[in-house]
Amino acid sequence: MNIASFLIPRSMVTYLYDDCSVRQALEKMKYHGRKAVPVITRDNRYVGTLSDGDLLWYLTDYMKNSEKNKKSVDFRDLESVFVRDFLCKGKNPPVRIGTSYCELVERAIEQNFIPVIDDRDSFIGIVTRKSVIRRLSADLKQVQYEKLFDDLQETDYSAVNSK
Repeated sequence: MNIASFLIPRSMVTYLYDDCSVRQALEKMKYHGRKAVPVITRDNRYVGTLSDGDLLWYLTDYMKNSEKNKKSVDFRDLESVFVRDFLCKGKNPPVRIGTSYCELVERAIEQNFIPVIDDRDSFIGIVTRKSVIRRLSADLKQVQYEKLFDDLQETDYSAVNSK
């Protein structure tokens, strides 16, 4: 099975560039209502996923350091801090477009969305856990219907028809 049928293309995905500021990341994630987004380079290479928790921990550390250095907290300083400066690389690893359905299911267990890259390592979109679960549900229903149909074919109706 080709995972392209599950793919939400990059043009429809909320993502960040690794050179955007912390403020821009916060604004974009809030505006789109996202808890996590893929992060890519300007040449479309996937570099990781940024979550609201990552931003929260960064801001917590920023405020602690400001207090320790007796410096006032100024959120304008967040314009000069880029996502790539604190992004945890390796979190939420991507899959290739040719990845098997079984591998996709395994990844969906651990990840809310799975970033997808092509053969040139360019980010092309995501597959959501929701779409994988929907497909699993449809497959399960199909198996159940097939079993029911097989059971009906094996049933001996001669006793019913003789009455």
